[in-house]
Amino acid sequence: MINVIWFLLLAIGIVVGVANGRTQEVTEAAIDSAETAVELAIGLIGIMALWLGIMKIAEEGGLVRLLAKAVKPVMVRLFPDVPAEHPAMGSMLMNIAANILGLGNAATPLGLKAMIELQKINPHKETASNAMCTFLALNTSSLTLIPATIIGLRAAADSQNPTEVIGPIIVATTVSTIAAIIAVKLLEKLPVFSYTKAMRQPKQDDADQSL
Repeated sequence: MINVIWFLLLAIGIVVGVANGRTQEVTEAAIDSAETAVELAIGLIGIMALWLGIMKIAEEGGLVRLLAKAVKPVMVRLFPDVPAEHPAMGSMLMNIAANILGLGNAATPLGLKAMIELQKINPHKETASNAMCTFLALNTSSLTLIPATIIGLRAAADSQNPTEVIGPIIVATTVSTIAAIIAVKLLEKLPVFSYTKAMRQPKQDDADQSL
């Protein structure tokens, strides 16, 4: 779907440019943008290698596991339907800990693994469980302490102080995470989003068919 959206944006832009007689400007903009993208990508190599290396050392040194252990009491309360020792809880803990440390590459497979494990304990396979929705909200809001990618982009753009955004990002992602938790917990109580109602629906359908 994303590929279709990008294609439509490009196609519409080219068509409008040609229709307005600005083919030359469209061509020059495409070439300039491609050149800028290459320069930015090359500039990111050094800073991203540095930060990812530091984060990899932290991961191998057990910092991710330590952080996961620290947030476990909170996670148990946020996910009352998931047993504390279930593999889903472990995957979610590791995913959130990796996101907090900016380990996006490590967080993605852990998030997918967590969803697979949550689906295994989901009694209604056609409907996302409350735990799955809560985990998705947490993953999307993504509390971050070390925004390595943004730091890399700012450094590549010759920022005088690329790390000055760490404080505002911590505040912003903290607020977004709190908002996500409040929203998902309130919405799951509404009848229209009720997971219990969704579980009862197939039983009602079966009863109607038997009649």
